[in-house]
Amino acid sequence: MKFRIAVLALSVMAVRAHAATYTLEPNYTQGVFRWDHLGFSHPAAQFAQGSGTLEFDAMKPTMASITVTIPLSSIASGVADLDEHLKSEDFFDVAKFPTATFASTKVEQGMAKDGLKVSGNLTLHGVTRPVTLAVTLLKAGSNARTGVPTIGFNATATLKRSDFGLGAFVPQVGDEIRIQMTTQAAESTAQAAYLEKQKAEKK
Repeated sequence: MKFRIAVLALSVMAVRAHAATYTLEPNYTQGVFRWDHLGFSHPAAQFAQGSGTLEFDAMKPTMASITVTIPLSSIASGVADLDEHLKSEDFFDVAKFPTATFASTKVEQGMAKDGLKVSGNLTLHGVTRPVTLAVTLLKAGSNARTGVPTIGFNATATLKRSDFGLGAFVPQVGDEIRIQMTTQAAESTAQAAYLEKQKAEKK
């Protein structure tokens, strides 16, 4: 009987360890995109507060899937006039298209041991196009501050803004956009319990 109980316990632990749903943490989901400006400089702007869900099995990483939503109102370059222009109808038209979304369709092993090639559909400015991300797994384990199982990774991608109807001033201003992103995601059930505990302790 004890042996059977031990086997069942190990089976439950294996399921939890190998198959989990993670919730992206908005405060740690952000990115930077750069472009060429007349050949003289490579300006950058940041986006942040991304949200979404990650399905990840450490034993079968290529079975992973992810969906991400980025609020475009978060775009910030540090230059007020540029921020206003980027959010205007000339570019992102944030009033009409407030978010960008990415949904994976395929995950493949990358060249590096901790690398993955994630293909999916990016919807931006009302246009959906296929995009491929080069992903590097940074760490998977228990969050030292919360105790919640957490996974973190970086991703890079290159795309043409004109493919999404954002081609103003091409070719004087570069069409190619280079994006660098980082995110961490917490196991959904454990994170919900942790937040509920934090809420109760504040009462």
